[in-house]
Amino acid sequence: MYIKIKKVIDLVIAIILLIIFSIPMLIVAICIKLEDRGPIIYKSKRVGKDLKIFYIYKFRSMKTQREELHSELSHEEMVTKVGKFIRKTSLDELPQLINIIKGEMSFIGPRPWILDYYEWFTDEQKRRTKVLPGISGLAQVKGRNGIDIFKKIDYDLQYVDNISFKLDIKIVFETILKVFTKENAEITENGIKEELAELREQKEHAKV
Repeated sequence: MYIKIKKVIDLVIAIILLIIFSIPMLIVAICIKLEDRGPIIYKSKRVGKDLKIFYIYKFRSMKTQREELHSELSHEEMVTKVGKFIRKTSLDELPQLINIIKGEMSFIGPRPWILDYYEWFTDEQKRRTKVLPGISGLAQVKGRNGIDIFKKIDYDLQYVDNISFKLDIKIVFETILKVFTKENAEITENGIKEELAELREQKEHAKV
């Protein structure tokens, strides 16, 4: 029952926030365009509820022509000045309000990961997709990228098994506190590669 009510709550709040933040979002969009010509919105394929693929939206925070510059600049150097600010303030996440309105995401739920992860998931680990992915979730308030991939999945499964209004409210308040710390907020490309390697090793061991 709560899951149905949760979708309505998500939709109403997302529409209200989109209206409230429309001016700040417009300002961010203009700043992105002025600093580094290119697309304002960054789109990335992610795995959603029931393993359905969708595009997640974020304000672009990286320089354009990434492939050409990648060999010369570090991940940190690829982030624009505007990008550093919107990442620090989490303003880069605001376009995900559109994902929520479209019914692809929720405010609270397991973070939607790239497709590569699911190639190495066990059936049990894939249960994290039984609910809508979220802008924030239990794993994010329990350690973000400061915990290993298996702990992240464990927290996601805990959320799936214990989803409730009370838990969502608790995560919301803890997320607000985390926004101001930004500790372990981001994961680098090397970090993603390491997590994928750990998942791959898990699957290879399971075959033995």
